[in-house]
Amino acid sequence: MPALPEALAAMPMRLTRIGLRKIRMPLVRPFETSFGRTTERQILLVQVEDSDGAIGWGEVTCGERPFYNEEWVDAAWLVLRDFVAPRVLGKELESAADVGRLSHAIRGHRMARGGLEAACWELEARKLGRPLWQHIGGARREVACGVSIGIQNSVSELLELIGAEVEAGYQRVKIKIKPGWDADVVRAVRRQFPDIRLMADANSAYSLDDLESLQRLDEFGLMMLEQPLAHDELIDHAELQAQLKTPICLDECIRTAHHARQAIRLGACGIINVKLGRVGGFAEALRIHDVCRQAAVPVWCGGMLEAGIGRAHNIALSTLPGFVLPGDVSASKRYWSQDVIDPPVQVSRQGTIAVSDAPGLGYGLDEERIESLTERRQDLR
Repeated sequence: MPALPEALAAMPMRLTRIGLRKIRMPLVRPFETSFGRTTERQILLVQVEDSDGAIGWGEVTCGERPFYNEEWVDAAWLVLRDFVAPRVLGKELESAADVGRLSHAIRGHRMARGGLEAACWELEARKLGRPLWQHIGGARREVACGVSIGIQNSVSELLELIGAEVEAGYQRVKIKIKPGWDADVVRAVRRQFPDIRLMADANSAYSLDDLESLQRLDEFGLMMLEQPLAHDELIDHAELQAQLKTPICLDECIRTAHHARQAIRLGACGIINVKLGRVGGFAEALRIHDVCRQAAVPVWCGGMLEAGIGRAHNIALSTLPGFVLPGDVSASKRYWSQDVIDPPVQVSRQGTIAVSDAPGLGYGLDEERIESLTERRQDLR
């Protein structure tokens, strides 16, 4: 695997325990994409402990069903228990980045592997007495925030939700689209909100046969059109981008720095969304960040309806210098009546989140809340 930047500090560790917890959290409101509607999240939390007794927390960001990618929560549990943990427990690790190297032989399942790797980065930052954002090379004291709004029952309901988020100060609005809920909906949004930074996310709902429908979106001045075609289609995205004015942003297609290089070389996109779980953790996210920065391709942090632990990891990732566009890193209260971190993530009236100087995540864990939500647990030693 490619090396990481030498400037990043490392802390040797030997993991003695990996704790798995499956929690269930109801969403404040349903969230619908072209994949379907989600009303509650099943979330796999990972806690790691090393031989010094230091603790780190991570979150596996896959969904409840294998629709965004091939992963889902119950499968991630098995992958971590039966394949990742045996390769990592008791091994002398030079740094948190070693976790990815030790599990590299496992095909796919990056969200499962990335949840454990992120926990190790948090542990390493705590041992070094550093905030995680600083430990990974972050460069900003606050991050710009956008919101992602799912498909609604009506256009009027969508417009009402957008109005509330704009009033709250969010710097960018993303709306989900699918065939039959696209150009006419975006036109209505633009009519009521002509000046907002607006983007549309298709979650792979289209093909090149829909070229005319996608070209209709060019008239609305969108920041970007996210992942319009299939999750594994770089060449078709390049063909589509050549026929659109709107920049394409790739999401599901980009799992490695190699994929990012291929997409940029083909002209398949103008922007890349980096999701920590999708790419397998911080080590690969840093490599993708560097590839895009060298090519002057903007990146931003995508979200997967994370609870507070995953949200805190996303905040750290968003402080990297190449993350120049507002990400899907919004306030805890948009999704949860009560989060699992204390304090919850809060967004200023200017649509920003201030980062903490506390070691590790920068947030405390509400362990009573986590305990009350836990429906399954296992300690691997």
